[in-house]
Amino acid sequence: MGFYKGKNVLVTGGTGMIGRPLVELLLAEGARVRVASMDDPGRCPAGAEFMKANLIHWEECQKVVKDMDFVFNVVGIKGSVGIGVKRSASFMVPHLLFNTHMMEAARQAKVERYLYTSSIGVYPPAEIFYEDDAFKLPPDNSDRFAAYAKRVGELQAEAYGIEFGWDKIAIVRPANVYGPGDNFDPKTAMVVPALMARVVGGENPLVVWGDGSAVRDLIYSRDCAKGMMLAMEKGACLKAINLGSGKGYSIKQVVETLCSLFKPSPTVQWDTARATGGKIRLMDMRRAKELIGFVPETSLEQGLRETLDWYLANKDKADKRYNVFHQKNYMEK
Repeated sequence: MGFYKGKNVLVTGGTGMIGRPLVELLLAEGARVRVASMDDPGRCPAGAEFMKANLIHWEECQKVVKDMDFVFNVVGIKGSVGIGVKRSASFMVPHLLFNTHMMEAARQAKVERYLYTSSIGVYPPAEIFYEDDAFKLPPDNSDRFAAYAKRVGELQAEAYGIEFGWDKIAIVRPANVYGPGDNFDPKTAMVVPALMARVVGGENPLVVWGDGSAVRDLIYSRDCAKGMMLAMEKGACLKAINLGSGKGYSIKQVVETLCSLFKPSPTVQWDTARATGGKIRLMDMRRAKELIGFVPETSLEQGLRETLDWYLANKDKADKRYNVFHQKNYMEK
């Protein structure tokens, strides 16, 4: 690209599922990359500077953003719908704090460009999610805690454009992202890594909620990272951009593809008495293609295969990643 060569770039959450490939891609483009994370330094890609920081705290944000040209704020909390309701404060409050503090610290440090990572969860219930519809109605009730926190971050970016004229902020709304380095804890993980952990763990029959007909928009983590880089370069204009595949994958298709990659394949048992959420949840991808030229490259089978291969090779590391839901107090440094 050339756009990133020689730039000082901060990636918050740079040891995570999206952060790692993002850091690797930035390094390959010649950027000088700093990673801020609560993880073990061993999870930081080689060649990047690592700073351990809990970005809930204002002074930590000030420290990590010093001397940076660009900031990718990718730090976040991922978890299943169930854990997002049961541990609602752990979902909502950290998002509000590190989003608000990080963006304000970047503004005060006179960072040139900033990327804010929002979420598919900000949308009200619909089958197709169009960027301009996000604030027309309340978000889905099951997503409301994280969704409102993410919406506040988007409004903060808009407010900075109005009051300070800082409009070089990209806002991206990733779909359901999966990939190496994800949270594979079945008690807190989202659908793809949770299913993968159960398959690898030998669960047979594999019991899956619903009948498999629910359709979701899934995007591989490396594709999402590439979309973020394009958004920073070409879409830093306060206009939200969906980052998804634009394709609908049924849960049945996901389960069958995953099981086909693992030998011996388990028998699948559908628990139709259990609810699985909305039938169809897809992102409209026209803005991403037209504004920043983003087109995902990774097929579902390839993405699941690479994720499974990573998990099998790194199962001991996967179980030791930082997980806010395992902490007694998320405010601790």
